[in-house]
Amino acid sequence: MLIPQKEPFYRVVDREQEVFEHAWKNRLPLLLKGPTGAGKSRFVEYMSYKLQRPLINIACHEETSSTDLLGRYIIKGAETVWIDGPLTRALKEGALLYMDEIAEARPDVIVAIHPITDHRRQIYLDKTGEVIQAHSDFMFVASFNPGYQKGFRDLKPSTRQRFVSISFNYPKPDLEAEILMGETGIDKNTARKLVKIGNKIRNLTDMGLTETVSTRLLVDAAKLISSGLFARLAVEVAVVEPLTDDPDVLSALKEMTALMI
Repeated sequence: MLIPQKEPFYRVVDREQEVFEHAWKNRLPLLLKGPTGAGKSRFVEYMSYKLQRPLINIACHEETSSTDLLGRYIIKGAETVWIDGPLTRALKEGALLYMDEIAEARPDVIVAIHPITDHRRQIYLDKTGEVIQAHSDFMFVASFNPGYQKGFRDLKPSTRQRFVSISFNYPKPDLEAEILMGETGIDKNTARKLVKIGNKIRNLTDMGLTETVSTRLLVDAAKLISSGLFARLAVEVAVVEPLTDDPDVLSALKEMTALMI
């Protein structure tokens, strides 16, 4: 659990920093909604630095259980000792707790977080019989991707309404190019070409892509180009290949992007 020593690179897109700061002042839980790679996790790191509060990250998945978050007994030598989970540590120590892709977690996790998202700001550890009250500096932040979750898992309205919410999307072209340059040192012309490729693929609605080009993928391509990899190959391996395994779609995307870089 650390505070970033160096300010993470992040460009404020709208008023998300202002909203986060006010949610922090009022100790309100915050939900970040938006597509994969739109900057949600980086934004939380950035705010951890700005507020100088330690950050605990939890990447949720279908195996994430409430026990993983709250803690468990383990055998240590001849003793059985209790080990706090990340949620319990964050509550006790006053950290920012960030649960990424919260809708992926099991239902028992959602039940476990309810008491920390209302006026109680506490959890009950049934295995130890303790009630853990949140430190005054504790703040809960979660994220999920509504587009990806549609038709799969979703957050119930009763859970959504416990959060102040911010919608994230991909930055406008000039800002996205600035992000690529700031992250990788790539030249402006190449950054603009990568952004143009990203937006072109994002506008393709007839290829059946589950996910589209994230800013993260464009940053990866820019890093490869900056280190000397041929630009077309960098786009293929960092942008096109991660999107699909369908050979026809891959071929079409590679042909299209080859003409743009």
